[in-house]
Amino acid sequence: MNTQECEAAILRIQAASFQSELEVALQQELRQRVVATVRSVLEAALVEEVTADLAEWEGARPRRSGYYPRITDTQYGRIPDLRVPKLRWGNEQREWRVLTRYEKGVRGWLEQVSQLYVLGLSLRDLQVALYTQLGTVLSPTAINRVTLAVQQQYTAVCQAVIAQTPPVLIMDGVYVTILYPTGAWVEDAAGHLRAEMRAVERVILAALAVWPDGSYHLLHFAVAGSEEERTWKDFLGQLLARGLDPQAVQLVVSDGTKGLVTAVETLLPHARLQRCITHKVRGMQRYLQYGGLPAPTPAQQQQRWQELETDAYAIYDAPDRASAQQRLADFTTKWQALEPQAVHNFQWGFARTLEFYRFPPPLWPHIRTTNLLERRFRTFRTRADEIGAFPNETSCLGVFFMIARYEHAKFDRPFMANT
Repeated sequence: MNTQECEAAILRIQAASFQSELEVALQQELRQRVVATVRSVLEAALVEEVTADLAEWEGARPRRSGYYPRITDTQYGRIPDLRVPKLRWGNEQREWRVLTRYEKGVRGWLEQVSQLYVLGLSLRDLQVALYTQLGTVLSPTAINRVTLAVQQQYTAVCQAVIAQTPPVLIMDGVYVTILYPTGAWVEDAAGHLRAEMRAVERVILAALAVWPDGSYHLLHFAVAGSEEERTWKDFLGQLLARGLDPQAVQLVVSDGTKGLVTAVETLLPHARLQRCITHKVRGMQRYLQYGGLPAPTPAQQQQRWQELETDAYAIYDAPDRASAQQRLADFTTKWQALEPQAVHNFQWGFARTLEFYRFPPPLWPHIRTTNLLERRFRTFRTRADEIGAFPNETSCLGVFFMIARYEHAKFDRPFMANT
């Protein structure tokens, strides 16, 4: 659908909506008046700026040479031909302070557009939403530029110097599908040659910093090919290059991925490994044998699992490490005969699920699981499933970044601490 067809469809939608023609006409008139006011203010400010600059010019002073038109989008609508003062030379190199300040002023509006995308609006939906604001249809390419505007922000986040190293890192990965060019070219239905793309499974590795006061924030994230030892070492290497002090990291919380375990032992030798208790408990479910239930019904199977799960989680409600180990012994006595394989799986590596006891109790809910990251992953997976396959890594990381920022905002926390 081209721009004209898209605008016609939007107008049909508006005509069939609950708004009356009078309301639509009133909105259009108000928009035109507001846009005209914004235009006059901007144009006057640009003239004042160029006049002041010419008065302070050293050496050969260029003369004014009329105006040139510039398309400018505002919160209130599009100015199709903003009159920008033109000089006889040096126009391409000139940076307008007025326009720079104005663009910063509308940045919040662009971020709202990005959040709409994160919350589920498709690119076509954004065209409709923006038409109400701009009074014109933005092309899919322009919409993509809006959603990709966050690239500079997430790049800055992932390249910022880490001045203070958090004592605890929660690390995990979420799998995605991204399109990559194969190197071949194919002809589409319209006869155009396009690069052939292939969907490839990738993983976004992420690290969340947790501080002694209980605050936390996303510290780093990157696309990788897998969760192998090599990729986790590369990921940790990026953190070390940004200034992470390997001597200061006391604990790394993970789901027990072997590649990460080995990488941490190599690059963060002073950090202890906390196995996520949620992953540990849920890992028993696939080993259930339903002993004592010759022909268990689905309801009985569910009840068995709920009882086993409740007893397992109760172990970690113990006030200290010794009490937790005693509760494990009681758990084993109760369930060994009925679910021997599940109990064996739970006991294997159990000690690593108790490392959180080395920290003050207020931190325990944050550092004994990977839930702080998993919550962001769940929201991201929902959006990724709707998209199907991301067109490139930039788009994928942009959506991940916006979702992470959105999740932080929901819980009234800053997205980035002082790093």
